[in-house]
Amino acid sequence: QLQFVESGGGLVQPGGSLKLSCTAPGFNLDPYAIGWFRQAPGKELMGVLCIERDNQITHYGDSAKGRFTIYRENAKNTVYLQMTSLSPEYTATYYCILDGIRCPAPGRKVARWGQGTRVSVSS
Repeated sequence: QLQFVESGGGLVQPGGSLKLSCTAPGFNLDPYAIGWFRQAPGKELMGVLCIERDNQITHYGDSAKGRFTIYRENAKNTVYLQMTSLSPEYTATYYCILDGIRCPAPGRKVARWGQGTRVSVSS
């Protein structure tokens, strides 16, 4: 059964960086598209980036462009989200999403399969 384990979040100052990790013990992520989504307090879950098996990447909106990078290491069954130039607007809990072999279309309702990792950007 799929259960994501997200990690790497924490408190960071504006302008700082974090690298989030996502793995799924006992579940092979290799065939699937894996997305990073975030949910700010009181807000809906929204997509950040998604990566498919062939490393094709989907951006959800423009906020992550030039700031965030998604990549996967299949040998470690792990997907990463490298975040730079963070600002308070990125404060949220970040979740991994698996919705099939293709990245979900923008606006598609997706399910969460982990507890997420919290990112707080504050001085």
